[in-house]
Order: sequence, then C-alpha cells, then structure tokens
Amino acid sequence: MSEQTVLYKEEGRIGILTLNRPKSLNALNMDMLEELNSVLEQVKESPIDVLIVTGNGSAFSAGGDLKMMLSKEGLEGHNDVMNLINGIVLSLFNLPKLVISAVNGPAAGLGFSLALAADKVIASNSAILAMNFIDIGLVPDGAGHFFLKQRMNATQAKQFIWEGKKMPALEAQERGLVDDLADDALEAALDLAKKLTYKPTKAMIETKLLYANLMKDELAQVLEVEKISQLKMRHSADHREGVQAFLEKRMPQFKGQ
Repeated sequence: MSEQTVLYKEEGRIGILTLNRPKSLNALNMDMLEELNSVLEQVKESPIDVLIVTGNGSAFSAGGDLKMMLSKEGLEGHNDVMNLINGIVLSLFNLPKLVISAVNGPAAGLGFSLALAADKVIASNSAILAMNFIDIGLVPDGAGHFFLKQRMNATQAKQFIWEGKKMPALEAQERGLVDDLADDALEAALDLAKKLTYKPTKAMIETKLLYANLMKDELAQVLEVEKISQLKMRHSADHREGVQAFLEKRMPQFKGQ
C-alpha cells in the first residue's frame, strides 16, 4: 500500500492538513494533488471552523514535482494536471472555513501559490519563499498571478515573477506576502486557530465568502489563462533548456525562444 501523501486530522473545531512527501520536500505529484483534492472535499463538509495547511518535515512544499511535469507533456496530460491544480485552488479559496497556511519551511513555485490561497499566511522565521517558475522558463500557476496581485500591485507582481528570487521570510513579510512570522509556524497557527474559535467564526466565514464571491470571476479567468500560457511555455526552447540545466545542475543558457 502506498503512503498517504496528504494527512488530515481534526482537533475540536480545527482541522490540520499536512502535505506528506517529506523526502521530496513535499513536491506536488499527481498522487498528492488527487489526495489533496479529495481531502478538501471532505473538509468542506466537516463541522470545523478553521483549517491549517502545513508540510511534513523540513519544507512546506518545493512546488510541482518535476517527474510529473516531464511525464505529462501532451495536451491531455497537461490539462489533467492543470484542471486538478485549478480545482484545488478554487476549493481552498472558496472553502467555507478560515484557512491558515503554516509555512514551516521552503515554499516554492506551486507550493508558494497554494500557501497564498489561504486567508492568513504564517511563516517560520527560517522559511525561504520563491515564485521561481521563471528558473525553468515557465509562468506561475495555481493562481500565482492572482494571489500576488492581491498582495502587491500588478507592476510589483510582474517584477517579482520575473525576478524569481528566493526570499527569507522576513523580506516576504516586508513585501506583504507573509502576514506573521514565528519560530514555529505550525505552533503559531494552532495558537491563532484556537483563539479564532472563541470569535464569531460564522460571521468571519461569511465575510470571507462575500469577498470570494466578488473575486470569483477574476480568479477563474486567471486560472484558465495560466493553463493556456503554461502549455505554450512548456513547448518553448527556454523551458527545455531550464529543465535540462536543472537536471545537470548548471546555469541555464536561455535564448528567449
């Protein structure tokens, strides 16, 4: 029997969802995406009020699994992956619960996009965060464009995406991409979640859903455009060079093609 790639438990009115591929820095492969989608459907119907999303081991998530990406080259495979990712993002964004990301370690690429889908992002002081799709000639997915624009203006978001910088948690907070810092992100998230359960969470969730409803059309449009753009980039020479350079552990030689 294969190991569960997503763990879920409930403690009173709090749910804890843990990405569980620690040996792969919780890189998101098809198994994990499918399990994550299934767990979120379960959470949607649960009586909990607060959901914490975190990672097992030293990382939150290193992003999309490279082996998965290489095995899904065709249109059908690409759409299978992107439709699953987009469904997960929509589930998180519209979830009738208060969602906290406990970024316990590195969060990169798709992993960072998923962290930003939460209502509040708490990062460990030692965490490194990066929207680094550009390193392999791709554009952000998982609504990375949407969430960055929510937290910074479009000009800043563009430059941040192009830069692909790996940021210490403190810098991420200064740039508005992380809300709170803590020595232990999960411990801080649990502490906050417990405090939230003493508040009128029904009204808080209603406010969340009101904003989600106002932004749902833009989010859906961004996800669809990301799916189309990512397919174009995956057929680019720069993407092939970026992947090859990563596998060979060398600097890529991009040519804008």
